[in-house]
Amino acid sequence: MESIPSAAAQVLIMVIPIVGIVMGSVVVFFYLLWRHKQNMVMIEKGLRPAGAFDLLSFSLVAGLVTAGVGFILSVFFVLTDGATYALLGGLIPLAVGVSLLAYYLLRHNEPRQ
Repeated sequence: MESIPSAAAQVLIMVIPIVGIVMGSVVVFFYLLWRHKQNMVMIEKGLRPAGAFDLLSFSLVAGLVTAGVGFILSVFFVLTDGATYALLGGLIPLAVGVSLLAYYLLRHNEPRQ
């Protein structure tokens, strides 16, 4: 005999991700708003706001992590399934990681201005 969930359960299952996305967006909005106000108060008091985001360090760390995960997944999928479409699950993060590492190497080796 089939077990069909009730209409109320189906509505709840559909509403939960929507509420999560909305609440996450509200949290990000208020973080950005409060951070902006903090920077404005610091500027008014003559203090210098915190430095900019360090893209080189981020690209190095993110590149190493995603390339490592992608390599391990690629090896795992090749050993278990061979060369199938499942291999893309490892090759995509590997390509992203290698691209981030290439960006780091190109930017790190260029002369400073």
